[in-house]
Amino acid sequence: CLATLIIMLVGDTYTLINYVSFINYLCYGVTIMGLIVLRWKKPKIFRPIKVNLLIPLTYLAFWAFLLIFSLYSEPVVCGVGLIIILTGVPVFFLGVYWRNKPKCVNRLIESVTCWGQKLCFVVYPQCGAAEEE
Repeated sequence: CLATLIIMLVGDTYTLINYVSFINYLCYGVTIMGLIVLRWKKPKIFRPIKVNLLIPLTYLAFWAFLLIFSLYSEPVVCGVGLIIILTGVPVFFLGVYWRNKPKCVNRLIESVTCWGQKLCFVVYPQCGAAEEE
């Protein structure tokens, strides 16, 4: 969010739309690739909706064309989009991957989470005593 606010203050709206569009299409393509990988590696798991593999493969072909064209036509915008995505890597390592955090870091993360919930009017379900055990 901070990066988006800075970009909005510095750049124009068209550039911001290009950053977000590149990020969205990149995430969509990775999601479809994940679907295909799961279909090949775990073919027996339950799927509520099952489509012919031709549909995601066709989508990936068009996706690759659009992504390569975007990288060719606007490499700076795509590079900034990738940098925006990579700003989430430290957050992932601090919040999820790092298991044995000091208590002060856990308290900070909990207070930021609580503040964000109050700001956005959302509440994350709390675990009961039976679930924690």
